[in-house]
Amino acid sequence: MHAQPQHMDTRVLHDAVKPDPETGATTPTIVQSTAFAYETAESLEAVFSGREPGYVYSRIANPTVTQFERRITALEAAQGALACASGMAAISATALALAGTGDEIIAGNSLFGGTHSLFSRTLSRYGIVTRFVQATDANAYRKAITDRTRLIFVESIGNPKLDVPDLAAIAGVAHEHGVVFAVDNTLATPVLLRPKTIGANLVIHSTSKFINGHGHAIGGIIVDCGTFDWSSPRYAHLHPLHKRIGNLAFLSYLRSQVVRDLGCCLSPFNAFLMMIGVDTLAIRMERHCANAGQVAQFLAGHPRVDRVRYPGRPDHPDQALAQRQFGGRYGAVLTLELADRTSCFRFINGLKRARNLANIGEVRTLVIHPASTFCREMSVEDRAAVGVSDNLVRLSIGIEHPDDIISDLEQSLAMI
Repeated sequence: MHAQPQHMDTRVLHDAVKPDPETGATTPTIVQSTAFAYETAESLEAVFSGREPGYVYSRIANPTVTQFERRITALEAAQGALACASGMAAISATALALAGTGDEIIAGNSLFGGTHSLFSRTLSRYGIVTRFVQATDANAYRKAITDRTRLIFVESIGNPKLDVPDLAAIAGVAHEHGVVFAVDNTLATPVLLRPKTIGANLVIHSTSKFINGHGHAIGGIIVDCGTFDWSSPRYAHLHPLHKRIGNLAFLSYLRSQVVRDLGCCLSPFNAFLMMIGVDTLAIRMERHCANAGQVAQFLAGHPRVDRVRYPGRPDHPDQALAQRQFGGRYGAVLTLELADRTSCFRFINGLKRARNLANIGEVRTLVIHPASTFCREMSVEDRAAVGVSDNLVRLSIGIEHPDDIISDLEQSLAMI
């Protein structure tokens, strides 16, 4: 009898999950240790040199963090992963592992505000140029590629614009030119999409969001799908490692140089909390998506709401692509437009249960005014590119009963 592929609901609970060999404990063990002792100088030297496996210092690797990395690697059907202190740390480490002074990144222009700032401001100070292109125009990526391009970066669902790039088409462009293609899959998670299946080389998650799910731990992760040839001439700095260890060169360089030197490691306790979140990821995403669809339908018919943007709505320009790419589930995040900024503030202030804070992906419904918060440092032109105006509100729909979410939104809209 042939083994049947497991559904994601089962995989999140069983992939890369084994009882502790010493105690039989089924809950992940928290190894809250800074460093790891060895009986002899020779044995520690062997681990430091890479001749023997082992742990030396939790800034580089830690057993609890390794468990989390293995779980996400399994969910993404990938080659390996490296966890970081935050989603932004994961993106920063990826960029710095691939690009240096004089190199270029191509990014979709509808990025989260923090990512946009990293690419447009911080990295530019170190000589790394980012060319922003229309996120949903695959040909725009092709036109922007030069000999100095080292990374193409997109979000699977733009935050907060909620546009949906054609990842397979963009992957085709990247593959033509031998450029690494990285997808920030935070809003979709592996439950809705495994980017490897449509051509991504790297996948990045802010695990603080849906993977954690409970708003009590910050983290990020970089996943190497194992689909890129790291002997590519664009990445000459990885060639010595590639000669030694083959296609693990990128992950090794990330861990042994970039993350080690920057110190952007994930704490063991946060890794533990992330793994507890992973256990319920599939069932939570099912409820998030179902609730968001109902909320979007309600808001679209409300007289006080000028516009609703949600990839599952028939009037969304990318709805057909989103249907194919995510299998009929469209995530938990949506936006609505009201008359003006004052109306947005009144709406947010009038909500009884939705929490006004700077996060998405928690079990509770969350709300924020992007223009005055995480997009406030952007120029007017950049805000327009990411779909942010003064009359826009972003909602991250939780797993409460949908009637109660809608009731809260309805009573607040009535007071505008």
